[in-house]
Amino acid sequence: MSKGIASNRAEWQADSDAATTPAVGAFPFLRAEPLADGAVLSSRQIAELVFPELSSWKGVLERLGISFHDAVAVAARADAGRWSLGQELVAERLASDADVCRAVAQELDLPFAGEVDPGRLLVTEEEAIRLLRGEGRGLAVRQEGRAGRSTILLSPLGWNPADFGRHLQIQPALRRRLRIVPCQALRDALWVRARSRLAREAALRLSDRRPQMSARFVLAGWQGAVVGMVLAALPMAFLLAPAQMFLLVHVLASVFFLSCVILRICASCAPPPQPAARIVQGEDEADLPVYSVLVALYREKEVASGLVKALQARDWPAGRLEIKLVCEADDRATIEALRAESLPPFMELVEVPPALPRTKPKALNFALPATKGDFVVLYDAEDRPDPLQLREAFQRFSAAGPDLGCLQAPLVVSNRSASLVARMFSAEYRALFRGLLPYLARRSAFLPLGGTSNHFRRVALEEADAWDSFNVTEDADLGLRLARLGFRTDTLTRPTLEDGPEDWKTWLPQRTRWFKGWALTWLVHMREPLVLLRDLGWPSFLLAQILLVGMVASSLVHPLVLLTAGTLVMALAAGQTLSPLQSGLMLVDVANIALGYLSFWLLARHGSTKEERRGLGRVATALPLYWLMLSLAAWKALWQLWKRPHHWSKTPHRPARA
Repeated sequence: MSKGIASNRAEWQADSDAATTPAVGAFPFLRAEPLADGAVLSSRQIAELVFPELSSWKGVLERLGISFHDAVAVAARADAGRWSLGQELVAERLASDADVCRAVAQELDLPFAGEVDPGRLLVTEEEAIRLLRGEGRGLAVRQEGRAGRSTILLSPLGWNPADFGRHLQIQPALRRRLRIVPCQALRDALWVRARSRLAREAALRLSDRRPQMSARFVLAGWQGAVVGMVLAALPMAFLLAPAQMFLLVHVLASVFFLSCVILRICASCAPPPQPAARIVQGEDEADLPVYSVLVALYREKEVASGLVKALQARDWPAGRLEIKLVCEADDRATIEALRAESLPPFMELVEVPPALPRTKPKALNFALPATKGDFVVLYDAEDRPDPLQLREAFQRFSAAGPDLGCLQAPLVVSNRSASLVARMFSAEYRALFRGLLPYLARRSAFLPLGGTSNHFRRVALEEADAWDSFNVTEDADLGLRLARLGFRTDTLTRPTLEDGPEDWKTWLPQRTRWFKGWALTWLVHMREPLVLLRDLGWPSFLLAQILLVGMVASSLVHPLVLLTAGTLVMALAAGQTLSPLQSGLMLVDVANIALGYLSFWLLARHGSTKEERRGLGRVATALPLYWLMLSLAAWKALWQLWKRPHHWSKTPHRPARA
C-alpha cells in the first residue's frame, strides 16, 4: 500500500471516529450518541447505520482521497436520488468514472482495463441494445479471450464493492476471468456493437411497420395519377376558359382564407392562457419514474455550453433522469464541444452513423431504443426549458388516464426585440402555442406538435412507432398519428425559451421546411381519406385539412388575392365601372385580406402577456410584408417537395442572448 493511501485512510478514520465533527451542522444525526452501557457511538458508526453503503465503499473512498465529511454528503445525496454511492461520486465530479472503477479494481485486487475493443464483445446487436437500456446499476459483458476462454468485463460503478468482494472469496476462481472497466468505455463499445441495427431501425421502422403512414414515398399511386392529370389539365383549362378558371381559383382561395380566419378568431375568443401551474412536490424522490430527455444536435458547437447548463438546471432527481445528446458521428466540432463540458453521468453523448436520410427524426429514432424512461421529452439544441417543466408534465400524466399520450409545452421566443423578423416570429409562436394549441386541446382535437418540448408517455410513443425519419416536420406528423391511434394531446403552462431567427436568411429555410413538411404530412395521411376520417372523426378531420393544407394553400395564393384586390380597387378609384362579378371579387378579396391580418393579430394578442403586447403595433404594420415572405416560403416549399422532398434545411443557432 502506498504511503498516500495509508495517510488517507488514517485521516478518514480519525475524522470519522471523532466524537464531534464539522459535518454535524449539515447532518445533526452524526453527533456522538452515548449508549446505556456507557459506550459512545462514533460519527462513523452512526453514519454507517444511516447509510450502509458507506462501509461498503470505505476502502474505495480512502483510495480516492475522499474525506469522511464529503463521503457522508455524497451518501446522503445518493440515497435521496436512488443512485449508488459510486454513481454519485461521478455526478458530483469528486472523481471520474475511470478513477472510481480503477479504485474498485485495486480494492478487490482485480485487473483494470481503461479501454474496450467492441469487436471482441460476445453480444448480439439486440443484447447490446438491451444492455444500453437496462435498469441495472452495473454492466457485465463477456469478451473473447485467449485459448477459447472468454473474460467478463465488469463496470462496477453502481455495485456494492464489499458484497462483490465477499462473492469473490466464495468463488476465487472467478478472478482469472474478470476485468474491471470504466462504465462509459463499456457503453461506448456497446453503442458500436448495436449501431448497425439501430441505424436500420431508425431509418425504416415506421415505413416497414406502417408503410401507408410513412413519407418514404411522397405520393401513393392514385395520388401521383391525380397530380399528373391536374398538371396536364390546368394549362389547357386556363387557355380554354380563363374567366371560369380564375373564378374557381378565387373561390377555392376564399374557402382556404375563410377557414383559417374562422379558426383563429374562435381561438382568440377562448379563455386567456393559464398562469404557470402550481407544482406539488410531495412525492418520494426515489419513487419518481425515470425521465428520458432526447436532444438532437447538428452543427451546434456554438450553443453546446448553454444547452448543458440549461439541462442541468432541471428540477428532477439525477438518479431518475437520463439525457441523450444525439449527434451525427461526422459532426466532430459539436461532439468535441460537448465533451469539453465534462458531462455528468446522467448525460450521454450518442453518435449517429452518417447515412440517409440525414434528418432530426432519424437521429431521435436511433437513440430511443437505448433509453429506459417511462416518459420521454424532446428538446432542441437552443432550448432553455423551465426547470419545473418535467414536474408539471409528470403531474399531468399522473392525473390523466392512459389515453393522454403527449403534452406540448409552450415555446417562447426570448429575442423578440432583436429585429422585425424576430418580432413577427415571436408573435406567431404566441398565437400558436398560447392561443391555438390550448384551444384545440380543450376540444380533444388533433394538435400539430411543435418541434420541441413534446413530453410523451412512452407507451404511446412506442405504439405510434416513434418519428418518421423521412418527414421534415416529424412533429406535426407524429401529432396526427397519435390522434389516429386514439391518444389525446394536451398543453402545459411551463415554457421553453429559445431564440428565434433574426434575419431573412435564417428565417426562410426554416419556414420553407415547415411548409414542405406540412404538405408532405397531408399527402401521407390523405392516401386513404376515408380511413383518416374514420380514425379522426369529422371535427379533427376538417382541422387537419385547415392546419396542414389550408395554411400552405392560403400562403400560396395570397399574392394573387392581394394583386387582384389591389387591381380592382385601383380601377374603381380611377373611375372605371366594375361588373357585378368584379365587384363581388373585390369585396371578397378585401374582406379576406383584412380579416386574415386581423385574426392573426388578435390571436397573437390573445397569447401575449401585458409586456409582450407593447410591440404588437409594429407587428400589425408589418403583416402585409410578412405574409408576402410566407408566400415566398410556401412556393419554395412546393418546389422542394418535387425536387428534394426529404432534404432537411438546417437552422443555425447562436448562443442565447442574456
